[in-house]
Amino acid sequence: MGYEADLKLFIDGSWRAGEDRDHFTVVNPVTGSGIGELPLASEADLEEALAAAQRAYPEWRSTDVEKRGAILRKAAKLLRERAEDIGRLLTQEQGKPFAEAKGEVLGAAQLFDWYAEEARRDYGRVLVRPPGQLSRVMHEPVGPVATFTPWNFPIYLLAKKVAAALAAGCSVISKPPEETPGCTGALARALDDAGLPKGVFQLVHGVPDMVSGKLIGSPVIRKMSFTGSVPVGKHLMKLAADSLTRVTLELGGHAPVLIFDDCDLEKTLDMVVPQKFRNAGQVCVSPTRFYVQQGIYEAFIDGFARRTQKVKVGDGLAEDTKMGPLANKRRPEAVAAMIEDARAKGARVVAGGEPGDSGFFFQPTLLADVPLEADIMNNEPFGPVAVSRPFDTFDDAVEQANRLPYGLAAFAFTENGRRANLLGDAIEAGMVGINTFNISVADAPFGGVKDSGFGSEGGKEGLETYQVVKAIHQA
Repeated sequence: MGYEADLKLFIDGSWRAGEDRDHFTVVNPVTGSGIGELPLASEADLEEALAAAQRAYPEWRSTDVEKRGAILRKAAKLLRERAEDIGRLLTQEQGKPFAEAKGEVLGAAQLFDWYAEEARRDYGRVLVRPPGQLSRVMHEPVGPVATFTPWNFPIYLLAKKVAAALAAGCSVISKPPEETPGCTGALARALDDAGLPKGVFQLVHGVPDMVSGKLIGSPVIRKMSFTGSVPVGKHLMKLAADSLTRVTLELGGHAPVLIFDDCDLEKTLDMVVPQKFRNAGQVCVSPTRFYVQQGIYEAFIDGFARRTQKVKVGDGLAEDTKMGPLANKRRPEAVAAMIEDARAKGARVVAGGEPGDSGFFFQPTLLADVPLEADIMNNEPFGPVAVSRPFDTFDDAVEQANRLPYGLAAFAFTENGRRANLLGDAIEAGMVGINTFNISVADAPFGGVKDSGFGSEGGKEGLETYQVVKAIHQA
């Protein structure tokens, strides 16, 4: 089946085609060839979107929570019904295997369902006062919201922001990535078909700096939520400062994985290798820096290498593919440069290490004995590369885990319960997985510390980030 996306903007309840707008060529990363032309929003389009969001907000915030929830649940139902078709679009635009793409669509549906229910449990509180007096604390929507999301999980990350904001009663203007417009447009169509009122949700594509500057700089927008790189997050935060726009930032990570010698090594390897190469390593919480206790280090390297060499790389639409290409032409070059730097500084290339013959493919790669001064030990490769080095003691492992300015996710594998408790306390990260990678779920907060950003999405915290608190005192 070929690429059959209807690439349009969605503004004030209507779908906008090319007309005289500029275009962006959508590329299939398997071949590196163009597969579609995406219209880009003009400043006039953004002005219209802002006016619509401002107009629609009062009506949506006053809409009964049951009605809001019914629309979100209908959108979730439509996403599930359309998951195979949307998943194929996602795979052709981004490269990940179809099973992962379909799973992402179903995960997005789960977010809409969860927030449809959570909005009903958004309780305030009544304070203790003398008889005849009343003080209560209320949660109210922050107002119109702008969201910016990346291409690695284009529909899930969009849904994580939009579902919570809509449930809270906010209107939303979203700018998803230009690389993956078909699948994100399908989410907008599900919301439209579910009966969401005009102007409550809008989707625009465009030149990133122009769109972000226009939206964040507008007095209409009262909250901005961004997922992406640390430098871009800092830039957007500076833009938001001028208008005191609230921000949530989920930025980059460089997740450490601490492997202790009392773990079930074979079971651990069976978990970490597929997780490392999921979405070709293009995951903000991808396990990347493997610190392995000295006594099992060589056995770990050997087992990891054997499993890595068996990872089937290919077109994500092929049934036997376990890892697809990287998402754009910049990534293979960047990954290769980091590997070469590590090799020049003394690292061993144990598996992989080379780009593919066509498209944006890169071999699943394992580096051993990587020195701390190597670039790849200090900056996230965002690709299919695992780096490893040994450690001796618990304190050594924690020091390495906390060494960098990033603090999004961290993982550890141990069968010692006392050690697990200590690790949970000692590791500086917004999320810690001990003997598990299952840290991104609808009912739990997802966010980082230090340079990995602040604020959380998911869970009740995700709803609260789109709200303001009001205290009302009555005598």
